[in-house]
Amino acid sequence: MAAATTTKNNALPPVVLLLLLLLSVVAALPPAATLSSRAGPSSSAHKSHAHGNGTKHHHPSSSSPAPSPQPPAAPALVRATCNSTSYYDLCVSALGADPSSATADVRSLSSIAVSAAAAAASGGAATAAALANGTVGVGVAAQADATLQALLRACAAKYDAARDALGAAGGSIAARDYDSAAVQVGAAAEYPLVCEALFRGRRPGRYPAELAAREEALEQLCSVALDIIALLSYQLKLMS
Repeated sequence: MAAATTTKNNALPPVVLLLLLLLSVVAALPPAATLSSRAGPSSSAHKSHAHGNGTKHHHPSSSSPAPSPQPPAAPALVRATCNSTSYYDLCVSALGADPSSATADVRSLSSIAVSAAAAAASGGAATAAALANGTVGVGVAAQADATLQALLRACAAKYDAARDALGAAGGSIAARDYDSAAVQVGAAAEYPLVCEALFRGRRPGRYPAELAAREEALEQLCSVALDIIALLSYQLKLMS
């Protein structure tokens, strides 16, 4: 009876057994640091990595487009000469279109101006002929109107005459006969006016816009040429 009592007293209480079991389970788990290293990099390392990526992938600043190159300034003599004309911008443009104007004297500049006017006269003749042939503009109607067609052909002849007069003016300038050159350029400017007058008398209100533009261009170029020839005449008088 006493032995039985001793065995019962030597048995461990259930609570103690439970505690021992829990301790054994905890001891079997890996350390906390190991778990953290297996879970991945720390949040600070992740932020550092993200910050590093941000500095590497910056967008380059957009560069502004390069300014367009400015056209070269006209030579001083061209500007000074064109200042004596009624159409400065047209004069600079017409003279500057010829590369030889960069080294030309005033007499050569007058020849360039006359040549530009002659080219305009040739363009007027070609426009009038195209209208008469019915290839552009009112020329289609001209095919059914004999009077209109005749007027257009007469205009083409007037512009041809203007071109020939300007060619003669170029020869006069080369011979330093500036008075004759002025007369010839003045005549060239008048020929398109005859064309317009013919239309007013035979077909009022039917003067083609294409020829009106050609007439204005030729008149202005002839004005430039006359102004430069007048400058030449003045210089010649100063030298005599």
